[in-house]
Amino acid sequence: MSRANYNDLLEAGVHFGHLTRKWNPAMAPYIFMEKNGIHIIDLNKTVAKLDEACEALKQIAKSGKKIMFVATKKQAKDVVANTVKNINMPYVTERWPGGMLTNFATIRKAIKKMGTIDRMATDGTWENINKKERLLISREREKLEKTLGSVSDLSRLPAALFIVDISKEHIAVAEARRLNIPTFAIVDTNSNPNIVDYAIPANDDAAKSVQVIMESVVKAIQEGLSERKVDKDKDDESADKDQAELTAVAETVASEDGERKGKRTRKS
Repeated sequence: MSRANYNDLLEAGVHFGHLTRKWNPAMAPYIFMEKNGIHIIDLNKTVAKLDEACEALKQIAKSGKKIMFVATKKQAKDVVANTVKNINMPYVTERWPGGMLTNFATIRKAIKKMGTIDRMATDGTWENINKKERLLISREREKLEKTLGSVSDLSRLPAALFIVDISKEHIAVAEARRLNIPTFAIVDTNSNPNIVDYAIPANDDAAKSVQVIMESVVKAIQEGLSERKVDKDKDDESADKDQAELTAVAETVASEDGERKGKRTRKS
C-alpha cells in the first residue's frame, strides 16, 4: 500500500511545477504535461518515488542513525521544523553554514561553545564578568543558537540528508556528495534530479505541498524508530532470559558442589 494518497497530493498542489521556460530537461521523465505555460508533474511518479524514499529512510532510522533535514526557504522552513521536532532529528532551517558537513569538527567546536556559555551561568563565572562582556557573550550565544541550536545533539555526521529545493540548497547537496552521504530531496521541475540519490518529483514552493510530503516522510521514520525500540526490547528480554538461565545453572552447580563436599566430609 502506498504511503501517500494520490488525491491528497493533488489537493495539496504537489503536481504544479515551474514555468516551462525554467525547466530542467533532466526532469522530463517526471513531467506529465504542459498547461498554461506551466509543467505538470506526474503524481503517479511522485507516489512511486516517495514510497521508495520513505522505505529507505525508515531503514536508516531503524538502524539508529540520524537524518538531517535542510530547508531554508521561507515556504518550507516552518513546516520542516515543526514536523521534524516530533522525531528528534537534526534540521537546518536558517542559513546553511558552509562546511557544516565537510568541516564538521569546527561546527562541533561551535556547538560545544554554546554549552560552555550555558555553564558560565551556573558555575559562577557569569557573576565575575562585566556587563559589556555579558552582553557580547549573550549575543554570541543567540547567534549560535539560531544557526546551530537545531543540530546541537548531533555528535557525528548524519547518515543521510533530506533536502527541500536542491537548487537553493546546492551547497548542502555538494557537501553531502563529497562525503558520500545519501541524499533525499523534493525536486521541482527547475532542478536536476540526478544529483541526489532519492529524488521526489514535487512542488517545492508551496507550503501545503511540502507539508504533505513531510508527513509521509516523518511517518516512515517514526515506523523505523518504533521497530528499533521493539527489537531493542526483544534483545533486552532475551539477554535477561539468558542471564537468568546462566544464574540458575550456576546455582545448580554450586548446590551440587556443596552436596559433594558434604558427603566427603561425613565419610572422613
